[in-house]
Amino acid sequence: MTLTEPGAAAGSGDIDLAGVDLSDPRTFWSHDMDAVWRRLRDEHPVHRHPDTPQGRGFWVLSRYDDVMAMYKDSRTFLSAPGNMLESLQKPQGDPAAGEVLFMADAPDHQPLRAILMKSFTPAIRQFVVERLAARVEKLITDRIGTGSFDFASEVAEEIPIWVICDLLGFPEEDRPRLLELSRSALSADSTDQTPEERWVIRNELLVYCSQMLDEKRDDPCDDLLSRMAFAEVDGEPLTDQQIILNCYGFLLAGDHTSRLAMIGAMEQFGRRPDHLARLKDGAVDPGAVVEEVIRWTTPVQHVGRTAAADVELHGRRIRRGDIVTAWNISANRDERVFADPDTFIPDRSPNKHVGLGNGPHFCLGAFLGRAEIGAVLSTLCKNVTEIEITGAPKPMYSTFLRGYSGLELALR
Repeated sequence: MTLTEPGAAAGSGDIDLAGVDLSDPRTFWSHDMDAVWRRLRDEHPVHRHPDTPQGRGFWVLSRYDDVMAMYKDSRTFLSAPGNMLESLQKPQGDPAAGEVLFMADAPDHQPLRAILMKSFTPAIRQFVVERLAARVEKLITDRIGTGSFDFASEVAEEIPIWVICDLLGFPEEDRPRLLELSRSALSADSTDQTPEERWVIRNELLVYCSQMLDEKRDDPCDDLLSRMAFAEVDGEPLTDQQIILNCYGFLLAGDHTSRLAMIGAMEQFGRRPDHLARLKDGAVDPGAVVEEVIRWTTPVQHVGRTAAADVELHGRRIRRGDIVTAWNISANRDERVFADPDTFIPDRSPNKHVGLGNGPHFCLGAFLGRAEIGAVLSTLCKNVTEIEITGAPKPMYSTFLRGYSGLELALR
């Protein structure tokens, strides 16, 4: 099933939920997940997923309103123990739990978020965005008329890692290795990679961030990591652990969302040339298209939380300490909120999707992700008249992320 082929509405009631293991990355390519989410929303909006070989059972929230309520209620649903299912199911938890911004709760979260936001100085933002447009245009125009190529590896993978490394001040020569590590830390191109292998990769990233922190302390520049190295919260400097883990968090969060959204957008435009034509003709607002790309692709398909207290939802009792997962991909397809949700509508309005989260943990780098996707769309408008999909998209295996690791196409 591709991102542009919604599951058939008829027959969703025939889905055997007992055979759908949401902790197994293979599930998302071996089942009609649109039908699975539809049945969960309609019949089991608060679904108790049983224990699996990966770990203990968890709750599944699939309706938009319930997902939004969880995002906004950071007192009942805690981020600190971890924010993705794979880590929450592990006895040892997540190595960044409680320290990185998106895995912190009150009272620690807001001061940390404020200091990180302050580190995004106008000069740093302008530097990153100005370099972005020129790089994207060159990456795409160099491949127009050259025949079939892998858009994922030759274009989409290059853009976010360059932006996040510009932001953090990482050397250009390190970026290929960082891209490789970032891609493998949360997903795989095959079913062979184990959680233990991903664990080793994540720790290699942590070691790299630690080494870079030492270098920035010795030779600071006008970049985000240097600012974090000398930042203070309530008169106290950030600890090395806080800085390293947030640097690690920026790397992972900054790389995946826009990259997967770009790949999904290109597949959509290739299969529906009328969408590209409307964008080129100025019939739709590019900003609206960016938002629909994010809703449609929903690269971060779930977030995880831990219940801080007993709570009842739709007649189900969630117990203190239970794992609760909110599925953005289902919320962004909820018929109760989005008209014709299984259709890509370039000028969709309103479009209050949860593709970038919501509430206290709304994506800190949302402006960067939107700018990256917007730069790709702008370049297509100016330079491309046709996108031909030349090969079957290559699925990416992950319970956390959603999208393709490969997409062969040709540009004219």
